[in-house]
Amino acid sequence: MNAQQLVDERGDLWLALAPLWLDREPSERDYARMVEVVERYDMTLNELEWMFRLEMAPVMSRHQLSIASEWRQFDDYKLMKQLVNHNMRLKGWRRKSWALFSGLTTMMVRHRWNALMNRIAVARGEQV
Repeated sequence: MNAQQLVDERGDLWLALAPLWLDREPSERDYARMVEVVERYDMTLNELEWMFRLEMAPVMSRHQLSIASEWRQFDDYKLMKQLVNHNMRLKGWRRKSWALFSGLTTMMVRHRWNALMNRIAVARGEQV
């Protein structure tokens, strides 16, 4: 898969979920927007979980750990470039390493992710 395919297939989803890592709690409007975008993708809750852990969290957690990071909003172009670069290399041992350490990279936003997953499950009429 090339970079443009990644952007076409995941770009909107990544950008919609990025506010989970901002320095403020997402509002109900933010969550509603995330649910709306997620529902356009044909992904199970389990697939969403692994996308969160492997495709997004390794990049997004670096923003949380960086002193120079922007916490109020993200530069969408710069963020998309970082996410694409990460996902282009996400194969073999890198994928396994991120899977192993995904608990560390997701722990700061896990409560927000769980709140989102609950909203998605309700919208789908599923149980979490």
